[in-house]
Amino acid sequence: MSDNYMMEREEIHSKVMRAGRRTYFFDVRATKAGDYYLTITESKKFTNDDGSFHYKKHKIYLYKEDFTEFKDSLDEMISFIIDEKGEEVISERHQKDYKKEEDDAVEDETEESSTSSFTDVDFDDI
Repeated sequence: MSDNYMMEREEIHSKVMRAGRRTYFFDVRATKAGDYYLTITESKKFTNDDGSFHYKKHKIYLYKEDFTEFKDSLDEMISFIIDEKGEEVISERHQKDYKKEEDDAVEDETEESSTSSFTDVDFDDI
C-alpha cells in the first residue's frame, strides 16, 4: 500500500480552529485495527528577524479509553476558570482598542521633552 493511501485511510474527520497566531487542528484518525482516536494539534506561527516565518507544532493523541476522564478534567478546569474569573477576557491584548501603555508613555515623554527643551529666543538680543 502507498503512503498516500495510508494517510487517506487514517484521516477520517477534521476541524480547524483559528485563534490569532495559533491554529488548532482536531483530527479523527484510524488505528491499524480500524478504531478511531483524536489528535489535537496546536500550530503557532513565529516570524524571524528577516521576515520569514516558521511554525511550531505540539500534538496530543487522545484515545477512546481516555475520552471520559479527559472531557471531565477539561470541563472541570474550564468551569473553574469561568467561576473564578468570568467569561470576559482580561488580557489587554484582546481588547479592540488596545494600545500599549509603553507607547503612550513614550509619546508623553516625547511631548514633554519637546516642549521643555524649547527656548524662547528674542532675536533683538542677538
